Amino acid sequence: MSSSILVFGGAGQLGQCLQYVATQRGISNIVFLPEEQANILNTETLRAVFAQHRPAYIINCAAYTAVDKAEDEVDIARRVNRDGVENLARLCGEFHTTLLHVSTDFVFAGTGNQPLTETDPAEPISVYGLTKLEGEQVILPHTSQYFILRTSWLYSEYANNFVKTMLRFGKEREEMRVIWDQLGTPTYAIDLAGALLHIIQTGSTEYGIYHYSNEGVTSWYDFAVAVFELGGLPTRTVPIRTAEYPTKANRPAFSVMDKTKAKTTLGLTIPHWRESLKVCMARLGEQC
Repeated sequence: MSSSILVFGGAGQLGQCLQYVATQRGISNIVFLPEEQANILNTETLRAVFAQHRPAYIINCAAYTAVDKAEDEVDIARRVNRDGVENLARLCGEFHTTLLHVSTDFVFAGTGNQPLTETDPAEPISVYGLTKLEGEQVILPHTSQYFILRTSWLYSEYANNFVKTMLRFGKEREEMRVIWDQLGTPTYAIDLAGALLHIIQTGSTEYGIYHYSNEGVTSWYDFAVAVFELGGLPTRTVPIRTAEYPTKANRPAFSVMDKTKAKTTLGLTIPHWRESLKVCMARLGEQC
């Protein structure tokens, strides 16, 4: 059997979004592999999968993303986010496969106030961010055919995410206290999926690291307010500082990413976060 595109972590949020977009675009030569079928830590299974499919591209959506739990589960976070990526990169080099890998804004400290470019120093302040950065770094020794897309604040109709959590709480509670002093950009995972498939469909060979989120800047507080407004929920939203909601892991205070490189080099058109949120909310409404 021959397949052009393999998706690892195919059952997660981004994997489900890729399935939706691939169907919309009529892309049929794509196989979605859930963790139980192709665990990126099992090198023997991975090699068999590569040998069977001989993919032209793989998209890696598999990751350890429990940011706070990672502070206690350092080893497993590192195994998935670093070692698993290295396993894939090594096989991509052997099989001449192009790797598309998803990374995060958490590779940055977030102490500045200017949009972050791909060449800004990566200085993670959490175990999750550190292991994701290590995952980026282990790719290059094994293959030069890679695209790393750093993204932020992912949400969609699928899996658990901020938007769905706010909608649930908004129906249960009269008031929500939400952090206002962390600034970034929400990313509709359907848009990210579209960007990944755009790279493949255009046959780009402009390999390297790219930043991809929706356009604009917001806080978690303003993001929540927008969700409640669009959801028609009367929930009262109270802004609080990060210090008032302590978490195990530190998070970047400012992680707005500059998307100039992705737009100019890859030819991507990126919607504003509010426009994409409207699309997601409409689709969630249809599912209710």
